[in-house]
Amino acid sequence: MFLRVDKLQFELPAPEEANPQAASTVQELMGGKFGEMSTLMNYMHQSFNFRNREALKPYYDLIANITAEELGHVELVSATINSLLAGPDPVERQDPVDPSSAPFAGFQDARFTQYFIAGGPGTLVQDTRGVPWTGDNVFSSGNLTLDLLHNFFLESGARQHKLRVYEMNTDPVAKQLCGYLLIRGGVHQIAYAKALEKLTGSNVEKMLPLPDVPTHLIPECKALMDQGIHRALYRFSPADYTSMGEIWNGTHPDDGSEVFVTDDLPVGGKAPDGGHESAGFAPFYDMGNVRIEAGEVEEIAKKIHRKSGNK
Repeated sequence: MFLRVDKLQFELPAPEEANPQAASTVQELMGGKFGEMSTLMNYMHQSFNFRNREALKPYYDLIANITAEELGHVELVSATINSLLAGPDPVERQDPVDPSSAPFAGFQDARFTQYFIAGGPGTLVQDTRGVPWTGDNVFSSGNLTLDLLHNFFLESGARQHKLRVYEMNTDPVAKQLCGYLLIRGGVHQIAYAKALEKLTGSNVEKMLPLPDVPTHLIPECKALMDQGIHRALYRFSPADYTSMGEIWNGTHPDDGSEVFVTDDLPVGGKAPDGGHESAGFAPFYDMGNVRIEAGEVEEIAKKIHRKSGNK
């Protein structure tokens, strides 16, 4: 089961402006073939389908634990997109507007108009072309070596896409997201390389970095490396997944520093709140008409409970 903590794994900077174009590039990191939905769902289903867990516990622990971190990465990408859509001052859009005045007309030429038509505006589970994410992106063969090799390739493809989205952006929110995901995705890429070496004897780490762009050349990554975040594999459980250290040990291929497993969660930060979007009637057209007094929510819940046939 999952235990949820109501904060992001990484504190995003406040947006300087609403930037739907930048948001549309980040969308690839959500629903693209090598996006966070793919890494999450691949590792999640591999962990569900994992056989002989006790005998192969370090490998099961690694895949299952990384799954939990990937769930937070999906949330972080979504928060970035929503922040770029909302901009620095969501309050300016909270007053009711005349729908006949075409309040969304300025977004006709936005690269990803579905944000405003289908999303409220908000993140969608699609790639940057608007193609929905699909379960066809999940690979779970049941063969441990093959799954680990696939995961290494998946993280390598994800690193390429993060690098290219980074190169496409000048927006600081998008660039900070890419920097963080490059560091954390790098941890997972290296972890799968170490797992393959321990399982087969093949030194996959010799292929790194892949693509061959030194991570420290990216300022947003270098700042995180200086904090040692590239060395840490977070354990997202109070009592389980304790065998990962049998795989995640030794040195980091980027700088030769010692890697380690930690029970400390990422420091993180608060998720941005896009506020009330009157033109999108999200969450309502007019928040002034919404009156929820103390105890009213509880009373509504009781009424629903009684109507369902319960006493």
